[in-house]
Amino acid sequence: MSEYLADVKKYSSGADEAAVTGIENYLGKGILSQRDASMVACSDAEELKRIRENFCKKKLGLSQGDDEIDAILQSVCEQMKADNSKSRVTFYYLVAEKTGTLDKVS
Repeated sequence: MSEYLADVKKYSSGADEAAVTGIENYLGKGILSQRDASMVACSDAEELKRIRENFCKKKLGLSQGDDEIDAILQSVCEQMKADNSKSRVTFYYLVAEKTGTLDKVS
């Protein structure tokens, strides 16, 4: 079990291992090996905008308006608020899970 799967399971006990692996592959070793890049800063509006545009719209194919996608991102931020170091893999997994698009990352 990867370290990422264990972290995802803190928030989603029935986490799909193939989806976690798919997100790891999507992000790549370059991003995941850099401490800052491997984490999501919910307090950074520009970062959340990049996640909305690049991951949510391009990778997941979400077609909702920006406000609706932003609300989803904020709900994941709220879900992970106790975790000072929000893993990007876990964050992306929870976004895909909330939007019913885990199949697009598997």
